[in-house]
This record gives sequence, C-alpha cells and structure tokens, in this order.
Amino acid sequence: MIAVKKLFDIQVEDDQFQNEVTYLIGVKHQNVVQLVGYCAESRWEAAQVGGRYVMAEIRSRLLCFEYLNNNSLAKHISAESCGLEWHIRCNIIKGVCSGLHCLHAECRIVHLDLKPQNILLDDNMVPKLADFGMSRLFGQQESRVITESRGGTLGYMAPEYITNGVISTKSDIFSLGIIIIELMTGSREYPHSSEAPSEHFIENVVGNWRHILEKTMGHKTQEICSQQVNRCIALGLKCLNPDPDERPSAWDMLQTLNELESTNGCFDKNDGPAVVTYLLFLKKLVRCTTRKGNQDS
Repeated sequence: MIAVKKLFDIQVEDDQFQNEVTYLIGVKHQNVVQLVGYCAESRWEAAQVGGRYVMAEIRSRLLCFEYLNNNSLAKHISAESCGLEWHIRCNIIKGVCSGLHCLHAECRIVHLDLKPQNILLDDNMVPKLADFGMSRLFGQQESRVITESRGGTLGYMAPEYITNGVISTKSDIFSLGIIIIELMTGSREYPHSSEAPSEHFIENVVGNWRHILEKTMGHKTQEICSQQVNRCIALGLKCLNPDPDERPSAWDMLQTLNELESTNGCFDKNDGPAVVTYLLFLKKLVRCTTRKGNQDS
C-alpha cells in the first residue's frame, strides 16, 4: 500500500514538488519517509477566460510514499488521544534525532518545517520525517544562509529564522526542542529567560512523570525512567537556546539518548500493570491515567 500526495498546478507547488523529489529520491533511512515513485505530467486544454477561449497548461504532480498506518505524531500527542507510554515517547525522540542527523550530516538538508504533523509513525511507532516542500539543500561549504522569504509553521520556527531569515541545521534543532516539550508535557509552552527558571519547569515535568511511572513499574525502574525524563526534558530546553550556536547538534542529541538507553530499565517492558497515560497542560502540568482492566483510575 502507498500514500499518494497530489500537488496543485501552481508554481509554488511545482517548486515544492521538485524539492521533495530531489531531496528524497536519494535518502534511504529508517527515520525518513521513503519516496517510492512520482509523476510529473503537463497537458494543454482550452479554457474560457473573459468570454474567450485560451490554451491553459494543466499540470499533474503526484508523489508516492510508503504508507504509514499510525498517522502523524500530532494525532498521538493531542489532548484528546495522547496515550503513549514513556519508552515509546523516548524512542520517538531518538528516532527523530536519527533522521535529522541523516539529513544534516549525510544529505546536507535542512527540513525547515519540522512539526508533529510532519512526523509519521509506522505500525511499530517508528517515526519518519516527511513533507520536504520547505526544505533547503546546503552546499559543501555552507553552514548557514540568509533568505528574504520565510516559510514554515509559527510555534516551531527558530527565532533567528523569523527575525533575520537565518537558516542552518540549528533551525531544525529549535523545532525539535518544541516537539520534545510538546511530546513530554502536551503543550508547546516552555520557560523563556524572563520567566520561571528552567530548573523549576524540569522539576514539575519530572514530578508529574514520577507519579505516572509509579503506577506502571517497580521502584528501581521508576527511578531509572525518572532520570531519563529529566535528561530528555533538559535536552529539549537546550534545543531552545536563543543562540543557535549553543544548541546541540542532532548527533550530540543522539549520543545523549544512546547513553540514556544504555541504562536500560524501561525501554523494553514495564514491570507493573499496563496504564495508558494522558498529559494535559492547562495552567499547570496535570496528569490523567487509565488502568487497562475492569477498573479505571
């Protein structure tokens, strides 16, 4: 089964089509959606304009991708349906970092529109980066470029890109930081420099997760996973540094997450009853858990 993306016949969409084909056709990575085919066709048809007939070019642009049954990450972290266990969330973060490292280091591609809607999930909840219509390909000697045009999604765009049009791999890292915060709290809100210290924010997130984890696992595993939560949320905040040079690279993040995984404990299985976890971020971080069985809590 494949998924077909149809682009409309206007110049902007034609540029998007060329971007996606050019950038994806050579990328083979488990965390980047696979392009399996494409179609570019043009035909001329008579169309009535202002009372007379003119010949108009009709373009057909189709992109064929592997079909991913679990939809996008956005569906799974919405307030209505967020029920991902901790080890799944952590593995999603790690997978996105791995996909970004492939794009940045091996392909020299900056995604520029990284958000939950553009992270697709397969049957095993493996994340795959998708939608490269906004992406930029860097030359071998380029580390950043400045553009007059800005495309992307507000709420995920890096501040230097919004303000000055500066594009670099750290633009994607900022977006990833927002996604990590959202995946772990259910909200894109995070402490800015003029607000509460990040340490207080981290303590609240870890405390909330500690209450959740104690429902699903023993004390030792709970402590290990709480440490992983602490490291992951701190890593997400590092991605949001206003200075792009101070943000970690995708490779740095991947190494940190590999170190977390080496502690083992809660990546493979839980040692308590299964609990579905819901995170809501209203005026403060709160939790809701549903025990799988005859009773709810």
